[in-house]
Amino acid sequence: MTDSEQTSADATRPAATAREIRALAHPLRLRILRLCGLHELTNKQLADRLGQDPGTMLYHVRQLLATGFLEPAAVRTGESGALEKPYRSTGRSWNLDTALGEAGPDGPLAPVEAFREELTEAGPDALASLSRFVLHLSEADAKDLINRVHAVLSEYTDTDRERSEQPAYGGIFVLHRSSD
Repeated sequence: MTDSEQTSADATRPAATAREIRALAHPLRLRILRLCGLHELTNKQLADRLGQDPGTMLYHVRQLLATGFLEPAAVRTGESGALEKPYRSTGRSWNLDTALGEAGPDGPLAPVEAFREELTEAGPDALASLSRFVLHLSEADAKDLINRVHAVLSEYTDTDRERSEQPAYGGIFVLHRSSD
């Protein structure tokens, strides 16, 4: 990836603000975002789906609303005839690579924990691919690998709406320095 391509990729994934980082530093909020990216869901539907108390869910939904990651969808009539207020993801993307330390001690692991919970819920038959690896990389090599993976992912995320009728896949890319 050239320097200009990297600059372009960084522009499409802006760095998160401190407030956004705190909002994204909880696995439940990340799961809410994923679910509301797939379907418009009410607070009660989210609470039922994620096994949470509606009051707890509302607190987390409000954090995501306040930071612009969720937005209210059109009010609709539910199955019982009552009015429902669903939420949907705004589809905003963010880059936490350079700001993970601002999320507090558990913040950097929130996406990993949310992903683990999603995998557990989906079951072992849902795995499409799993790669575990160890690489010896210079700082420049690690940066290049991250940029190249992000570029490939961006090709798909940028055109995802074109495939909205296809099955949804979730994934996560984590590169960490070994403690050895």
